[in-house]
Amino acid sequence: MAYALPHIPPPGSPSRDPAHALPVQPPHPLPQHLLLRRRFDRLRRAARRNRVIVQVLPSSAGAHAAMQGAPKLMEFADAAPMVYFEGVRNRRLEDDPAKVAQLRFVYDLLVASAHSQEKSLALIEALAEDYAHE
Repeated sequence: MAYALPHIPPPGSPSRDPAHALPVQPPHPLPQHLLLRRRFDRLRRAARRNRVIVQVLPSSAGAHAAMQGAPKLMEFADAAPMVYFEGVRNRRLEDDPAKVAQLRFVYDLLVASAHSQEKSLALIEALAEDYAHE
């Protein structure tokens, strides 16, 4: 069974509590190359601290089943596994065992097609360095 998750209004919308709203744009926007450098640096630091596992899926892998949203596989000690999707226009929680198994297979294929963690981190570091010199 799939569950539709409630819509969360974007920051700055009138229906969201302004006390918890995040600014839509920083007061002093950064140039694009600095913004990208910061993002790559943050990702690199998180990977180096073993807080995330980063694997870059090369564009040569082509189209794949997860292009419309990032699936998050969730496994629990006391409950059946689930998959959470978040796309541009939708969110969904899937708990049907057959669909979860199918999505696990798709996820495993993506991981197998991705660069190793080491190669992915080296790519991210090279991109951060490139953007530092723009």
